[in-house]
Amino acid sequence: MSKKNSNGGLIFSTNPDFIPEEQSEEESTLDPKDQQLRIFLDRLGGGKLVSRVYGFIGKTDDLEQLGKKLKQQCGVGGSVKDGDILIQGDQRDKILKILLQLGYKVKKAGG
Repeated sequence: MSKKNSNGGLIFSTNPDFIPEEQSEEESTLDPKDQQLRIFLDRLGGGKLVSRVYGFIGKTDDLEQLGKKLKQQCGVGGSVKDGDILIQGDQRDKILKILLQLGYKVKKAGG
């Protein structure tokens, strides 16, 4: 049995008219041809580079699967955080090629 309550973590409210909101459903995943993805190159602390894929609209599981596929095909590590896919190093060209093969609309953005 889970210790979390059904009110999304709300324990008590002093508002007598308060009605807890239902948790929103996750967005359904759009087809790859309807996605508008952007690939950024970010510099992290210590001068490390990371390629960031931004703009994915859909379920978290689908985003995780896409991130896993990109990491495998680029042969590097990475993660999925806050709706973005982070791939270690400057892998923008490889990511662009892979996403285009999968049918996504994708562009390089930033520097």
